[in-house]
Amino acid sequence: MTKFQVRRRTALTSLALTFAASLASAQAYPTKPITLVVPFPPGGSSDALARPLATSLSQSLGQPVIVESKPGAGATLGADYVAKAKPDGYTLLMGAVHHTIATSVYKKLPYDFEKSFTPITTVALVPNVLVVNAKSPATDVRSLIAQAKATPGKLTYGSNGNGTLQHLIGTQFSGQAGVDLLHVPYKGSGQLTTDLLGGQVDMSFDTLTPLVQHIKAGKLRALAVTTSKRSPTLPEVPTLAEAGMKDFNQGTWFGILAPAGTPKDIVTKLNAEMVKIIQSPDFKKRMDEIGAETLGDTPAQMATQIKDDTARYAKLVKDAKVSID
Repeated sequence: MTKFQVRRRTALTSLALTFAASLASAQAYPTKPITLVVPFPPGGSSDALARPLATSLSQSLGQPVIVESKPGAGATLGADYVAKAKPDGYTLLMGAVHHTIATSVYKKLPYDFEKSFTPITTVALVPNVLVVNAKSPATDVRSLIAQAKATPGKLTYGSNGNGTLQHLIGTQFSGQAGVDLLHVPYKGSGQLTTDLLGGQVDMSFDTLTPLVQHIKAGKLRALAVTTSKRSPTLPEVPTLAEAGMKDFNQGTWFGILAPAGTPKDIVTKLNAEMVKIIQSPDFKKRMDEIGAETLGDTPAQMATQIKDDTARYAKLVKDAKVSID
């Protein structure tokens, strides 16, 4: 046997052993609790999606899936934590469209959202909605714009922080409507919703999930959704496009990612289990109640969404002149 043949046989043997070990690892996974990091404060859409998914996934995988909140810096602190975690499938991120925006908003990020993570699946799309307090004189988008033009710089809109999608929607809305609104950044939906209800802030473009119960109770008034289609949860509420705002199509997706380098077989297993849960009637019904449209796509499809949104929001961030050191 030649030296080449010996090296070839050794290489093939090594490859076979690696494949067998990988297969055994995937079959055994998981053997300990999994942590699902939510990079936003409790009380928002990400938390409302993560917890029922984690509960069902715990039952499916036979190991606890623990939701851990790590908010801060526009959801980038939690993302950085997961990016630096061991790529073994035991630390996952509830990512969102905000992370594709952060790529352009922050001058320096300690990770690359496209390169530092492995997409698993998109859980749901949640429409953003323009809401005002029920006592507001604005009954539709037109009257809100008229009020804003009559009192330039006086009306306030809250967001989940500088550079978040709600902030950019507010900027886009102001530009198209020709009005001057005062931006008030919050650390999350919880306090923002409280201040909306209390009248401390005039309006917001937050996701539907933390607002839907208050809208249905008559405490907040929904003037329009920001997506291209009406929400099945609020079918009577028009889109901003229907209200005269051209080419307005903004919504918030939430999805699960793992650190880059996570074994493909583990990613495949997680995707299969999660998609099964996401597309189940029980999960769909629960998401319908909070205004979330379930998805459950492939890792490749999610990667394409991330790439497309990163490019799309780079332009919007540039136009809005939003930048954070």
